[in-house]
Amino acid sequence: MGVPTLGCDCAVCTSADPHDARLRPSVAVRWAGAGGSRRTVVIDTGPDFRQQALRHKITAVDAVFYTHNHADHILGMDDLRPLSYEAFRRGGNIPLYADETTAETLTRIYDYTFAPGATYPNRARVELRPIAPRTPVHEAEFVSIPVLHGEQAIHGFRFGNAAYLTDVSAIPESSFGLLTGLETLVLPALRHTPHPSHASLEQAVGWAKRIGAKQTWFTHIAHELGHEETNRMLPDGMALAHDGLEVPILLDANQFDGNDMSGADA
Repeated sequence: MGVPTLGCDCAVCTSADPHDARLRPSVAVRWAGAGGSRRTVVIDTGPDFRQQALRHKITAVDAVFYTHNHADHILGMDDLRPLSYEAFRRGGNIPLYADETTAETLTRIYDYTFAPGATYPNRARVELRPIAPRTPVHEAEFVSIPVLHGEQAIHGFRFGNAAYLTDVSAIPESSFGLLTGLETLVLPALRHTPHPSHASLEQAVGWAKRIGAKQTWFTHIAHELGHEETNRMLPDGMALAHDGLEVPILLDANQFDGNDMSGADA
């Protein structure tokens, strides 16, 4: 719901610490491409996407990957409109990678964009594509990590030595094998008490210990977790993420067609 949460006057929602003010989670993976071009891939365009893009001066998007179809992850899609026009003038659309359920939801909500007979002249110039196990985007490759959000199968994504998972309640055994050798890991940690479709902080810490990334950041945080108070109780190499966080990552030259450093904004 974002923090402060509407109608709440708890200690976190009324906190003066700017780290306790949280927009809906999203990540931008950015790197220098061939010929000095600037590449940007976004994972999820939530209701706060416009504000996040302005904050980080995102002026173009090469692709969007969607984890799933819930409102806090898709309702900023229409704000891709001005970012898509340059790609359209060059003869292409921004690819939106989504599973079947998410594609159906996007098509229904944004029928004026995706309907076969759509004629709205200022619609976003985007194109829905299915999520594959591995998807190249210019010099990078994005690997789908199957996870569960309650009973719903959704997607996390790995790129180089980093992985981003959100809204996860269970990680299938086979997916742990896709999370080896990470330097940077982003996991969800909603609150202390268990939730039927989201990881608790204790559950997320257990996953982080098993995966063994050098640094784990927790995201998708509800207003039950205060930033500084929670960080003081976490093991070394683990911390709550915060709006505006920038983390350097490596796109592995042996795995991908590039060897650039990437900046990920969480």
